[in-house]
Amino acid sequence: MTLSTSDPRTQLLRLGSSTLCDAELLAVLMGTGRPLCTATGLGHILLDEFNGLPGVLDASVPQLMQVRGVGLGKAAAIKSVLSLAGRYEQAPLLAGRPVTDAASAERFLRQRLGGRPQEVFAVMFLNSRHQLLRFEELFAGSVDRAQVYPREVLRRSLSYNAAALVLAHNHPSGNPEPSASDVQLTERLKRLLAEVDVRLLDHLVIGRGRAVSLAERGLL
Repeated sequence: MTLSTSDPRTQLLRLGSSTLCDAELLAVLMGTGRPLCTATGLGHILLDEFNGLPGVLDASVPQLMQVRGVGLGKAAAIKSVLSLAGRYEQAPLLAGRPVTDAASAERFLRQRLGGRPQEVFAVMFLNSRHQLLRFEELFAGSVDRAQVYPREVLRRSLSYNAAALVLAHNHPSGNPEPSASDVQLTERLKRLLAEVDVRLLDHLVIGRGRAVSLAERGLL
């Protein structure tokens, strides 16, 4: 394996982050390598150890620290990336930008639910302008199922005076394809919410790196 000998920080400043490979971006985060191994080399080692960038970012701090040369500071820097990216993605909606399509909701929801080890059912409560009133994780379950109580979804909608909802849940397996029970639950909630004039805009199933919108699939 040929490792880059250039300074990735200098390359980032001169040419932009898009010119850096995953190992070089990790090197920028970590700052230094270990004896006889550059920061970029250590980045390659991490990518090999955890089978790619998703594995590195999903690894816990103790897991990262098991790699020689990765101390608490380096592990903490790596783990902070997803949180910073998530806050960046969420900022427009939290600042009042309307949810205009599945993509705008997906960016928000993937950061909240992506990579969770158990299935979580959550709701975005929106006002009449489709601005976010509140986001709540209402139910959590096992690795493949969360028990959802429609009456509780209805109760929370009324308590926040929501005009519209976006439902979401994750599939810890990473496959976001909706199941038959997902479609049935969505239909039941849509009927229930319509009785109190609350519109169900979408139900997104969050997988690894992507999501499926039931509205876009014509299942809503």
